[in-house]
Amino acid sequence: MKRIDIAFVGLGLLLVVIGHFIGLFVAPREAMMGDVGRILYVHVPTAWVALLTYLIAFVVGIGSLWTGKKGWDATLEASLEVGVLLNIMLTIQGSIWAKPTWGIWWTWDPRLTTTAIMVLSFIGVILLRQLITNAQKRATYSAVGAIVAFVNVPIVYMSVKWWRTLHQDFSSPDTVSSPMVLPLRIAAFGMLFLMIGMILMRRKIALQTLDREFETPDLPPEIELMN
Repeated sequence: MKRIDIAFVGLGLLLVVIGHFIGLFVAPREAMMGDVGRILYVHVPTAWVALLTYLIAFVVGIGSLWTGKKGWDATLEASLEVGVLLNIMLTIQGSIWAKPTWGIWWTWDPRLTTTAIMVLSFIGVILLRQLITNAQKRATYSAVGAIVAFVNVPIVYMSVKWWRTLHQDFSSPDTVSSPMVLPLRIAAFGMLFLMIGMILMRRKIALQTLDREFETPDLPPEIELMN
């Protein structure tokens, strides 16, 4: 399929709509939080897929360093940007959830603090890419940056186990009542397919940009300043 990216995005959107509809209007209210707990169907899948996207960036970063091929670098650029987008969505959703449950929009809870460090680290890698004009150096430095930034991802995941935290423990089908599992699972697959589709779309754009850069030879610094 030439437009498999659109197929993934379309399927992802469909599953997200179905999962959220069931979660909002069919699934029972959460026992302790009531209707506020329905944000579970948005927040938890976003968290799962955001961390998975960073894992993809980590693996692709290694591949980029290993091969030096622009396809790996384009995929790294795409996964970094999609991961940061999901991470920002995750943080906003968490704040919306925190206000009615904790009484505050934000607190320096271990899970929240490590998540903030995580998104800032990967934003830093994206900014680094923008500062480096040489394509080969940019690929190398951003791959190293992505690998280093990924060190915080397992810390975010395990933070609720390692420290005392306001944040709830891991959410999974084993920790959620059975009527809530189906919409949670549908929404999670929807977010997964959306993530894949967005990475594929962004990768195409990145490859086109890299192709133009390789067609244009690097200019000496004094000529670049004149331009």
